[in-house]
Amino acid sequence: MSRYEYVRDPEAIYRLSAERVAAATDVSGLPADLATLAYRLVHACGMPDVVGDLRWQGSPAGAAGRALRAGARVLVDCEMVARGVNRHRLPAGNTVFCSLNDPRAREIQQRERTTRSAAAVELWREHLQGSVVAIGNAPTALFRLMEMLADAPGRLPAAILAFPVGFVGAAESKLALVEAGLAVPYVTLLGRRGGSAMAAAAVNALTGPLAG
Repeated sequence: MSRYEYVRDPEAIYRLSAERVAAATDVSGLPADLATLAYRLVHACGMPDVVGDLRWQGSPAGAAGRALRAGARVLVDCEMVARGVNRHRLPAGNTVFCSLNDPRAREIQQRERTTRSAAAVELWREHLQGSVVAIGNAPTALFRLMEMLADAPGRLPAAILAFPVGFVGAAESKLALVEAGLAVPYVTLLGRRGGSAMAAAAVNALTGPLAG
């Protein structure tokens, strides 16, 4: 016997979620394609006010969407982001690539005396051109990515979805992205907030409606 009154119909839950996110979220200052992505971010974190802290360059949603339709890889900084991507919705059977647990990343970490997340980004080099990058955990991954792009400006991803989270380096890494002047479309969230759910939601926003 049921003890609580709650919505059980999945379609009703999806519909109500979309309606309530839209009602609670002011996207009037965003381009249309970025507004769709913002709704997904709010749906993932439950905080409509994050929209005010979004920063972007170019058309990251459009650039990333076109890249995915062309078969681009999705490069992610951790398994939580990889797990959160709705792979069955990816338009070209796109590969979701996470190198964090690659044994070579541990070797690089020890040699370079850095974090494993930053070391794992080194293994993105051959896949970086035209890819969609989604970072939802490690500020050091975003810092290292920007260093790599500065050193090799001819091998650029199609777009960067940057949502590292935490109290050490997260705000700084995202501000550095905004100030870097890289010739790459990006979207990021200023401050400490972010996380794997938001990074995965940003990717999923490119592949289907909120219910997906």
